Amino acid sequence: MIRVQDVRKTYGESEAMVRALDGVSLDIEDGEFLSIMGASGSGKSTLLHLLGGLDSCSSGEVFVGDKPISKMTDDEITIFRRRKIGFVFQFYNLLPTLTAEENVALPLLLDGKRLKQVRPRVVQMLEAVGLGNRRDHKPDQLSGGEMQRVAIARALVIEPILLLADEPTGNLDSRSSEEILHLIKRTAEQRRLTVVMVTHDPRAAAYGDRIVMLKDGRVVSDDDLKLAGNA
Repeated sequence: MIRVQDVRKTYGESEAMVRALDGVSLDIEDGEFLSIMGASGSGKSTLLHLLGGLDSCSSGEVFVGDKPISKMTDDEITIFRRRKIGFVFQFYNLLPTLTAEENVALPLLLDGKRLKQVRPRVVQMLEAVGLGNRRDHKPDQLSGGEMQRVAIARALVIEPILLLADEPTGNLDSRSSEEILHLIKRTAEQRRLTVVMVTHDPRAAAYGDRIVMLKDGRVVSDDDLKLAGNA
């Protein structure tokens, strides 16, 4: 379980202070697909960054299992992100000089493994996202949807316990968006993977098991779609 306990995040000081999160508390169950929605500036991306250890809380705490992230050393947080969390971003963040295969392998190579050692797993992941025949292509030879599939394969190749997706369909057309969302949903169910996705699109959010709405850094609604579907 991931537990967000009375988290606050501020930037700046005095009159220039911005309150990005203002007392957010959430419990995220193992294997849950949580969608986070809100207007620009609501704090949704800030919350995602705190869950991923990319930023630190001003107060409050984020627990992964029973371990508070704030108690981890810098090295422990780096290893935690590298081995336990998969990230998918709106702008793909693929390295343009690397092939799809090399981009997917990158997290494992940064963890000290050799390409020859990890290639079977990398190829398996590319095949799982439908790009087994595109592994030698570089990003500029791929469509937006294909680049996002590479990004998802890269996120999943480490076998994470948590997938964090920040507007993963924000740069895609409607057909590609549906394909990516189906892929994330199917993968989460097959692997019992915990997913937290930030989106502004209600259609994308509906792929989750639960939708949390943020406004001005606070939770204003928390809807369990599974319960709603059974009502």
